[in-house]
Amino acid sequence: MNDIIWKVKRFDQLSVDELYKILKNRVDVFVVEQNCPYPDLDGFDQKALHLWAEIEGQLVTYCRIFDRDIKYSEASIGRVLTTRHARRNKWGSLLLEMALGIIETRYQTTNVKISAQDYLIRFYQNLGFEDTGKKYLEDGIPHTEMTKGNNKNTSIL
Repeated sequence: MNDIIWKVKRFDQLSVDELYKILKNRVDVFVVEQNCPYPDLDGFDQKALHLWAEIEGQLVTYCRIFDRDIKYSEASIGRVLTTRHARRNKWGSLLLEMALGIIETRYQTTNVKISAQDYLIRFYQNLGFEDTGKKYLEDGIPHTEMTKGNNKNTSIL
């Protein structure tokens, strides 16, 4: 197997093929696998950094990264996925570690908020996220708000 190749791009830097690959995998995981029709194209892709990994040209893991005051007052990570054939290889953990590093270096903060599907709470806790106690249904799927960081404003003046 070839090495994993990591990519991070703004929306306007994505090629048509990259965008298609990303959207296809999001639909495959979130709509088809989870049997959850929902509006994936939510108007936030243009405001996100897109982080993903490929092996032999196939996307294996992906997420969107947002600066503060886009999705939440904190920076955030969303649309986190690992494709079915790539699961159990720890790429999801690597993806999140890279996303957190990108947030810290590009956005100068360690405060991150996510909306986690409940079955993944332990996964996120292993990466240092804490359950805020806020539980809700999002597109019919149980979610929990989770945060990471010291929750102090770390903006550089």
